[in-house]
Amino acid sequence: MAQDIKKVVLAYSGGLDTSVILKWLAETYKCEVIAFSADIGQEEELADIEAKALKTGASKVYIDDLKEDFVGNYVFPAFRANVIYEGQYLLGTSLARPLIARRQMEIAKAEGADAVSHGATGKGNDQVRFELTYYSIDPHIRVIAPWRDWDLNSRTALMAFAEKHGIPVPTTAAKPYSSDRNLLHISYEGGILEDPWNPPPDDMFTLTVSPRLAPDEPEVIDIGFRKGDPVSVNDQAMTPAVLLKELNRLGGKHGIGRCDLVENRYVGMKSRGVYETPGGSILRIAHMTMESITLDREVMHLRDSLMPRYAEMIYNGYWYAPERELMQIMIDETQKGVNGTVRLELYKGNCRVLGRKSEDSLYSEDFATFEKDTVYRQKDAEGFIKLNALRLRIRNLMMQKRK
Repeated sequence: MAQDIKKVVLAYSGGLDTSVILKWLAETYKCEVIAFSADIGQEEELADIEAKALKTGASKVYIDDLKEDFVGNYVFPAFRANVIYEGQYLLGTSLARPLIARRQMEIAKAEGADAVSHGATGKGNDQVRFELTYYSIDPHIRVIAPWRDWDLNSRTALMAFAEKHGIPVPTTAAKPYSSDRNLLHISYEGGILEDPWNPPPDDMFTLTVSPRLAPDEPEVIDIGFRKGDPVSVNDQAMTPAVLLKELNRLGGKHGIGRCDLVENRYVGMKSRGVYETPGGSILRIAHMTMESITLDREVMHLRDSLMPRYAEMIYNGYWYAPERELMQIMIDETQKGVNGTVRLELYKGNCRVLGRKSEDSLYSEDFATFEKDTVYRQKDAEGFIKLNALRLRIRNLMMQKRK
């Protein structure tokens, strides 16, 4: 079927996998390969990517600035739900893939491409995330997933292929792990990290200093919220991408946001990943704090009961599925009154809440006080308790009758 492919759009990061894939596609399919890189906050990683792609064999290179789209339309909607996977992972890679795949499909349509391709392995989650998005946009799109087709069955083999073809890659024998970076996080996996007993090396971390080396003085910051989204830091209004970048700077400076976990992949295996998410870690704490005084108890508890399922949808690649979109509508409805300011202290890997205030607060000092009040009759609690204890009392009485 290689003869049928004339033009492919490749999701290209410039790393080991996609650099080899670009050359492999051109050689295997004798086709034109268009490289697409999404700028979602990789910083210096994009500096030489166009020249590198063209040198490796790309006929054309797209580098699109999607930072505001990424944070405003993917990160913030998820964080309005306090989303987290398996209690630790803030879904940095999971949230980026549907955006990259969506834009990749737009380019494929504009360029009249026959197929799209990605660098995800046949063992991982990203293949699902990319391809579910592809098919949700075009049910007939042809997808080339080299890791499922070629005989280069290890990253060691890829490094040898790259050396043979003169392709410069960032992965080396000294640092044989792969990383993925965007404005929300940077992840590390593979190589020396595959043994879950091995601690990650200190020189691996990029966004955060070690908490031991963080400043000896704490830093206090205020984060302003409107309808569940952060809109300002220290009273300075910022766009979504600029705000998250600033929280990354502050969190990284104080050693906040490191995470080392063994997670359950969608394909069935467990995988060890190390993550740095400084700004996202601060943001999640701040948002939960803002909700604590502005969100109704039953609404909060109902939403929270659905969050493991919502996190799984994102982790497994169902961003464009109708169930995720339906749940997002519910989540956004809960956020209309989540407005106000949260004050936090950043210190040596910790983010501590100092205060919160809101004109939409449901917290009433008149009711909550332990001092004398005129709005709450403590005697009323007796009937409340007895009514709620009724089924327990009946159960015990019946058990005593059976003895």
